[in-house]
Amino acid sequence: MTKYILLCLAMFWANLAFSQNSYRAIVKDHETDQPLPGASVQVLELGKGGVADESGAVLIEELPNGIYTLEVRFLGFETLKFQRTFPMESGAEPEVLFLHNHEDELEELVVQSTRSTRLIEDVPTRVEIIAGEELAEKGNMKPGDIRMLLNESTGIQTQQTSATSYNSSIRIQGLDGKYTQLLRDGLPLYGGYSGGLSLMQIAPLDLAQVEVVKGSSSTLYGGGAIAGLVNLISKKPTEEPELGILLNGTSALGLDASAFYAEDFGKIGTTVFASYNKGTAYDPADIGLTAIPEFDRFTLNPKIYWEINEVSDLMLGVNLMKEDRLGGNVDFIKRESVVDPYFEENLTERISTQLDFTRELSSDTRLNVKNSISFYDRSIEIPDYQFAGTQWSTFSEVNVSRVGSKAEWIGGLNFWSDRFVQSAGNPNEPLDYKLNTIGGFVQNIWNISEQWTMESGFRLDYQKEYGVFALPRLSVMVEPSELLTLRFGGGLGYKPPTVFSEEAERLQFQNILPIDPTEVHAERSAGANLDANYRLAMGEELTLNVNALLFWTQIQDPLVLTAAGGFYEFQQPQGELQTQGLELNLKWEYRDLKLFVGYTLADVDQHYDGTSATYPLVAKHRLNNVLMYEKHENFRIGLEAYYFSPQLLNDGATGKSYWIMGLMTEKSFGERVSVFLNFENFLDARQTRFDTIYTGSISNPEFRDIYAPVDGFVINGGVKLRVL
Repeated sequence: MTKYILLCLAMFWANLAFSQNSYRAIVKDHETDQPLPGASVQVLELGKGGVADESGAVLIEELPNGIYTLEVRFLGFETLKFQRTFPMESGAEPEVLFLHNHEDELEELVVQSTRSTRLIEDVPTRVEIIAGEELAEKGNMKPGDIRMLLNESTGIQTQQTSATSYNSSIRIQGLDGKYTQLLRDGLPLYGGYSGGLSLMQIAPLDLAQVEVVKGSSSTLYGGGAIAGLVNLISKKPTEEPELGILLNGTSALGLDASAFYAEDFGKIGTTVFASYNKGTAYDPADIGLTAIPEFDRFTLNPKIYWEINEVSDLMLGVNLMKEDRLGGNVDFIKRESVVDPYFEENLTERISTQLDFTRELSSDTRLNVKNSISFYDRSIEIPDYQFAGTQWSTFSEVNVSRVGSKAEWIGGLNFWSDRFVQSAGNPNEPLDYKLNTIGGFVQNIWNISEQWTMESGFRLDYQKEYGVFALPRLSVMVEPSELLTLRFGGGLGYKPPTVFSEEAERLQFQNILPIDPTEVHAERSAGANLDANYRLAMGEELTLNVNALLFWTQIQDPLVLTAAGGFYEFQQPQGELQTQGLELNLKWEYRDLKLFVGYTLADVDQHYDGTSATYPLVAKHRLNNVLMYEKHENFRIGLEAYYFSPQLLNDGATGKSYWIMGLMTEKSFGERVSVFLNFENFLDARQTRFDTIYTGSISNPEFRDIYAPVDGFVINGGVKLRVL
């Protein structure tokens, strides 16, 4: 009997051995036909794969019979997915796999906001990146500013704070714009007073990517990032010179002209961005008030990159911007004779410098020094009142990082100075302030195992006016398989008190009392999130990517602007502001078609002095839908549809729900020329169609909250030229 059992076992193992297969391939660059050593080939269903050797060859063994999806990846190239049936033809030659070079892929994948050197899929902190084709598409639709670029992302809403000047702020997961930190190349250039009009004055043409970290991020860059941070990453010079020009016109009589030049000369490289943006007074509702103000803006951003020696690099840059923006009574803006016209004029000047020095101390250790100096001058004038002031702010950082085989460390010191001096307004109650902050931080990313990665950080900040802030943060990433990634984490945050908020902006800072540091304290927060990402191949050419994010943030004793005897005063009622909800993103890809569906549930409540209420100006339910057809580097057309549920307004009323739909098109003629034509909001969803934006007379309007577009259906089109 024993020999029969052994014989059966032998036959079983022999059959199993014969059912195992091998897959051989050679991975090459489609443009150069050269091998790509280091390219990875994964069998998604089995979670196994191989890496190409110096000749580009890959061998994957012990594959059971069946149909499997193979995925080929290489940094800087487009991902390739296909299916194969095993067993394959006996004795077949290695399959040659060609990858297309993706010019933006390298920048899309490398995360800079967390100060690590890792790719986005290897970072435990959840980071969203807008780059490449998506960045170009949004840049085509609004070449003059980044408002649309952010507003059409899941979980982000840009809130218009002025009916006539078009000013807007960023709301992440329903929280006020003052809780979002806006950075430029990791430098906080848009805080406090200088945050005013910033979204409307940043053009996207010279951006390589935009990184968004949602949830409490004060540990990364200090106070202010309670809701999250947005980091605008600039383009850098490459070996091949680049000179691009964009010209755009709109049916609202707007004009955008931008140029970007970059070149690496060896030891020295440079980038120069210049733009001129013009708006004409536009009133689609024919109510006599501007939906888009008249404005003229000039921007110049030159940078120099110097390779001092083999181990040291230096970047120096300056940002210059000047704008005159006038909104209000259309006839008055057109220089017609008007009795008692209402108007709002904003004159702004922005000058900021950037310095970034890096020195390699050893093969795995690097020293980095950063500095920025920012000057911002803005005056706001309405009938019978003017507010103006200047802000000087500086930021300096020294950090040392070390990258090991299992862990990555970075630690450093920061110093912030922020000073605002009022030059016009209420002379008896000036809004002057001065804040100095000293901070130290340490961060670590640790590869616990192949499946587990942990990122931890701790920051300690000190402010003379508001005390000491200890800010821990922890994120963990788990990869149970090649198809599923889980991230969960949380941290603490804080925000120093400031009068520069959405509420104050809506009042043009009129009759607002200054903040007394002895009467209020800094706002503190705690937040946590859970993120799951699942990738699924549904056939040889159809793939599905599912991402779900659960979030929760609570702010203790937030500042609330309260009317008090004809004035407005910031007070801190006992209680908390809390946001919680869900972000769900689905992405289908089939050949040249892509479908994006995003849903945001933001439940934001305020609990003060024992009472609870819904936080105003938050769309509890939002849908983001984009269907895109794209022929590789030739033609693209996309249909967008965005839904906003009713929002509670500050006057106690409830706004209407609405849909915004848009159509984008772009056609390329070779590598040098492309033309684009876009139909934005072609359903003409406007607040002035289904609600009012003001009460009273046109000479003395009392403006209501702006919760829907006011500019309506606008067509824009233009041409992009790549001279070099």
